Amino acid sequence: MKRGKKYLEKEKLINKTMLYDLDDAVDLVQKTALAKFDETVEAHIRLGVDSRHADQQVRGAVVLPHGTGKVRRVLVFAKGDKAAEAEAAGADFVGAEELVAKIQNEGWFDYDVVVATPDMMGVVGRIGRLLGPKGLMPNPKSGTVTPDVSRAISEIKAGKVEYRLDKTNIIHVPIGKVSFGSAKLSENFQTLISAIIKAKPSAAKGTYLRSITLVTTMGPAVKANPAKMSE
Repeated sequence: MKRGKKYLEKEKLINKTMLYDLDDAVDLVQKTALAKFDETVEAHIRLGVDSRHADQQVRGAVVLPHGTGKVRRVLVFAKGDKAAEAEAAGADFVGAEELVAKIQNEGWFDYDVVVATPDMMGVVGRIGRLLGPKGLMPNPKSGTVTPDVSRAISEIKAGKVEYRLDKTNIIHVPIGKVSFGSAKLSENFQTLISAIIKAKPSAAKGTYLRSITLVTTMGPAVKANPAKMSE
């Protein structure tokens, strides 16, 4: 891939053969951001598991102490009192069968997270093949299938993020914006990595944290030292 002059200049600041301590990696990823907008900082974490096996799945959710810097739009599938509760808690969209029809017929995906009460999962299941590939299907493990919709919405709005393995055994999670500064980004990352370590499957063998990379939306990647993260 051909890179621009700005990117190449920023890349020179990084020693590609080095695994940086977390604080140094966080400082460096901010210095190498190059866009005029406030770039998102993402963590890409490769784990020593095999996502093809059910007993080695790593999936969950955690509330980042400083949020992600992004306003997340929440769609809630609920009826009656639970629908009213969701509206009062600040859900952006609330409904039932009519929203299923809108998604099916119009390809409507103007939201970031989907929450459902347990009794609505039969209805939501009709659009699982549409929500699933986009990472929007509600799941009890991520706290998005719950009778406590008010709490779920509050946590999502406060900065709750979901983490899950992709097919290459890597977890990709935003940990904030460049403008957050080093302290907040580091604290968000530590909260995330602690949750991932805690979620280590008993079937996982050998080194669990294989590699950790921090990167901004437009900038070059910075590798952190996974051996320095407490397991």
